[in-house]
Amino acid sequence: MSRFSHVAHYQDFSELVGILKRSEGSYDMQKIEDAYRFAEKSHGDQRRVSGIPYILHPTSVACIVAEMGLDTDSICGALLHDVVEDTPVMLDEIRRQFGGDVAKLIDGVTKISKIPYSTREEQQAENIRKMLIAMADDIRVIIIKLADRLHNMRTMDCMPEQKRRDKSVENMQVYAPIAHRLGIKTIKEELEDRSLQYLDPIGYREIEDALLLNEEGREKFIESIKEQILEKTKDSIPNVYISGRVKSINSIYRKTIMRNQSINDIFDVFAVRVIVDNVSDCYNVLGVVHDIFKPIPNRFKDYISMPKQNMYQSLHTTVLDKKAIPFEVQIRTWEMHYTAEYGIAAHWKYKLGMGADAKGEDRLSENIEKVKKMILDQLETEDATDIARNIRNDLAENEVYVFTPKGDVISLPRGSTAIDLAYLIHTQVGHRMVGAKVNGKIVPIDHTLNTGEICEIITQKEEHPNRAWIDICKTASAKSKIRQWFKHEKRDENIVEGRQLVDREFKRQGMNLTEEEMAEFFKNVNMKKQYNTLDDFFAAVGYGGIQLWKIMPRLKEEYQKTYATDLESIKVPPAPVKRKRASSGVIIEGNDDVLVKFSNCCNPLPGDEIIGYITRGYGVSIHKRSCTNVPENLNDSEEPERWVSARWENETGEAFRSTLQITAADRTGLLADVTIQLSNMHIFIHTLNSRELKNGRAVVTVTIDVAGRDHLRGVISRLSDINGIEEIKRL
Repeated sequence: MSRFSHVAHYQDFSELVGILKRSEGSYDMQKIEDAYRFAEKSHGDQRRVSGIPYILHPTSVACIVAEMGLDTDSICGALLHDVVEDTPVMLDEIRRQFGGDVAKLIDGVTKISKIPYSTREEQQAENIRKMLIAMADDIRVIIIKLADRLHNMRTMDCMPEQKRRDKSVENMQVYAPIAHRLGIKTIKEELEDRSLQYLDPIGYREIEDALLLNEEGREKFIESIKEQILEKTKDSIPNVYISGRVKSINSIYRKTIMRNQSINDIFDVFAVRVIVDNVSDCYNVLGVVHDIFKPIPNRFKDYISMPKQNMYQSLHTTVLDKKAIPFEVQIRTWEMHYTAEYGIAAHWKYKLGMGADAKGEDRLSENIEKVKKMILDQLETEDATDIARNIRNDLAENEVYVFTPKGDVISLPRGSTAIDLAYLIHTQVGHRMVGAKVNGKIVPIDHTLNTGEICEIITQKEEHPNRAWIDICKTASAKSKIRQWFKHEKRDENIVEGRQLVDREFKRQGMNLTEEEMAEFFKNVNMKKQYNTLDDFFAAVGYGGIQLWKIMPRLKEEYQKTYATDLESIKVPPAPVKRKRASSGVIIEGNDDVLVKFSNCCNPLPGDEIIGYITRGYGVSIHKRSCTNVPENLNDSEEPERWVSARWENETGEAFRSTLQITAADRTGLLADVTIQLSNMHIFIHTLNSRELKNGRAVVTVTIDVAGRDHLRGVISRLSDINGIEEIKRL
């Protein structure tokens, strides 16, 4: 039985009306009915791929939006969201009949037309950029978009397999993380679980079967826990509501199949949720729970006093019952509950009748502004292909909580450094940062912050950012602010640097242009509208806003068209590839740049003969060759091409050469300090030389051995601590 069998795939207008009548909100029912009639007439005889009348899709999307408590205009926007794109109706007609707000929502949600970029990645990233722009204008746009995507996933069975897989990967990388940051847990978890069904159906079914096997025992267990808590609280804490819940399949998947753990090793597969009237009752219930059950050490989290970035608040504690069965208890107020389930959408739920006071209304408005700021930080990235990666980094579920010396708690994406913290505190704190202390001790500038650490940022008034920080920091916000500083403060240097990079790359490719030809060439290419002059373009290359290797295919094509040069004679530089060691000690047909996970069915160990199975978007699952799930003759399997050769890695680590160019104030002992610092890090030096510049600076060029990119970042960070170092870049 499917986890989602209870969900109606299509809902009609009568069901939407029922949802609205049962809600506590106040709606303009006439306007909503007019929107439905308009959509019904506009779509006419259109049908979905499954053959279902098309109008049932927008009504189903509107039902999802209504269940989250959004307002009248949002429901109208959901009903009409495909009218402009899929019918002859123009946006102006929507604006005349339903008002500017509804038209703005539809304009934001309407699918973006295909853009003729050179790669699918660029096209997708530019679409995401436009979606973020619409979100920054009105958060309701993305809520309707998420509802649209969710309903499409509920009806995806009739679509081709490749499209199901592509949409599922997009959900995991973009839409589910956005839903998480907006705090909309209900959509996030269903999007992830439905996507996992198509990406790794075997792993999904394995977990689902394990949960269904224990369903009867689980229900009895949770009911027993509820009775014990209610019995202890009935005389002292009023209006206690308790429900049971099971962790989402995708969450269990990440902790079992992805980490090679058993489902029995997860403490919070099963949980009870306790909802009370006020904050003080939350802590009173916590005392009762710890009195009845034995708490597990280091498994208590207070998200009430330290809320997550997406506004989530609750007390979490993991305890043992009398039979030593672990389970999680979540304790929250009703307001926290609605925010936990609906996130940003809870703002409209309170507005429409949930009874938020002025203080609560202000806090929710403030949270919406925070989300808008996060979105605008994403838009600072000038390279469209960085957008999706920034979303995955900044909107990732894993977060760390760091204390400032004043006791403030700051939430950051896992993997963040002191640089990220400095820029989150204030832009000028980041610009003037010279170092950091963690728990009172000086740490390298690339130190990865962990939950509970007290981090102090050390600043000096006359300092400024280092270009190398862009590769060290984690968050898009910090990267953007560093680039912006170099963009505005070092424009002349950026132009010179960018011009040199372009000239060097063009000469290397045999693309010879005079100054006048260069200006005309880039005018014809029309790289980006914001670059009004050639100097603007060179400046963007100089400070890192444009990466040459990404645009060279387009430049090469335009050069060949204009100057009739043999295309094959120009070699476009390949995208830089990071050389990695084998993932988890396993080599897949000689290619180690792939996610590897070990199957629970046979638990392969080093020394076993193994084979790999390519899952849908989740890397390669490793099985013993003798596993019962591996066909004896691979050609007899349904998809033999998904079985790949695999072997255990037994090679030792290797070193990679890297050349650094260090710019510093010229002084006696500079070369010695660089050598000593590298020696202290046990770095092998191949070549080392220096030369003086006319402006009182010196350039040191050094070729060294490093273990990889992360190791190189650490080396750059340590070298940056040397007195007088201004810039370090990799050649």
